[in-house]
Amino acid sequence: MIDPYRIKTDFPILKTKMNGEPLVFLDSAASSQKPFQVIDALEKYYREENANIHRGVYYLSQYATELYEKSRLRISQFIGAKCAKVVIFTRNATESINLVAQTWGRENIGRGDVIVLSEVEHHSNLVPWQMLAKEKHAVLRFIPLREDTQFDLENLNEIIDHRVKFVSISQMSNVTGTIHNIKPVIQRAHEVGALCMLDGAQGVSHIPIDVQELDVDFYAFSAHKMLGPTGVGVLYGKEEILERLPPWMGGGDMISDVSLERSTYADLPARLEAGTPHISGVIAFKEAIEYLSALGMENIHRHEMMLTEYALERLNSMSGITIYGTGNLEERGGVISFNVDGVHAHDVGSILDEKGIAIRVGHHCAQPFMKKLQIAGTCRASFYMYNTREDIDALIEGIRQVKEIFSRVVKR
Repeated sequence: MIDPYRIKTDFPILKTKMNGEPLVFLDSAASSQKPFQVIDALEKYYREENANIHRGVYYLSQYATELYEKSRLRISQFIGAKCAKVVIFTRNATESINLVAQTWGRENIGRGDVIVLSEVEHHSNLVPWQMLAKEKHAVLRFIPLREDTQFDLENLNEIIDHRVKFVSISQMSNVTGTIHNIKPVIQRAHEVGALCMLDGAQGVSHIPIDVQELDVDFYAFSAHKMLGPTGVGVLYGKEEILERLPPWMGGGDMISDVSLERSTYADLPARLEAGTPHISGVIAFKEAIEYLSALGMENIHRHEMMLTEYALERLNSMSGITIYGTGNLEERGGVISFNVDGVHAHDVGSILDEKGIAIRVGHHCAQPFMKKLQIAGTCRASFYMYNTREDIDALIEGIRQVKEIFSRVVKR
């Protein structure tokens, strides 16, 4: 098991205060905090290593290129990819999904073709496919949810039939923390000749990932949810599929030969990475991967499950609390969405903020799911390796104070 008290010392922001109170950070599902190792790597690049990559013959450019490509290799190893060139750098998971929609989707989706999503998708894995479906006159279908927020796969063969060309689903819900039953979906997609993409923004941050074992065609995620910098995303794809993707953006570094009238394009991964990238962020992301690997993703997941179990026990012992998501801890990540009866989620978040407790409130970029639940939004607490039972205790005490404040308001 990991030691969150020691780990906290690696994260300078966790030593600070918020509104005069010690910071209790419970919003890692939105963006995790960064350890010294990542911060130092960002600073070191700009102090000692700053140069553009892939273009210069001088030492500094060659060295920066080496650091950048070492990060690509390390990320490919972390997710179990065959080789480094199937790791494409983007700005975030959103851009990774859009890249697939605007390249493979535009080339292969036509009138009447079906794209399958689920009812709980983040807007980043919904809106790009809506846009593509509108442009191509395609059809969207949705895998429904059971009451416990797990995928309802009872009619999977009817949902994913031979009209389906593409399936794109989340591995783990950013709202409820439910780890979805994805393998039957991937298998069924391949049975009908469709490709399958996973939105792994939450999954890769919290559980071990092997893209080859999953047999998924595309996998999208962001660095900032897994201790890395903002502005760095990753798209993994099977090599034979990536090789067939047309360029999405044109510009420098993605070309082989350019004339005034036409261009030919570079090999992977350069063909899909036009322009100067977030070099410092990619280099620093390697340090985040090393940090996660040293702790072990299994250990991180076990720690989060311990915190989740404890938090659910504490929340369930309180009256007037509605919790969303599965009760099966084996199908959960370290995310809990809840509401306090009679109190708007924004009021809960504001009062907790006064106590130095940072949670997320709102629809969590999943408005269709909120409409299905017939609510405006939820309060969401999300955990990571640096959270402790004391953080949960602070959350519970904060919720008690919320209930006390609003009970006095009601009595008035």
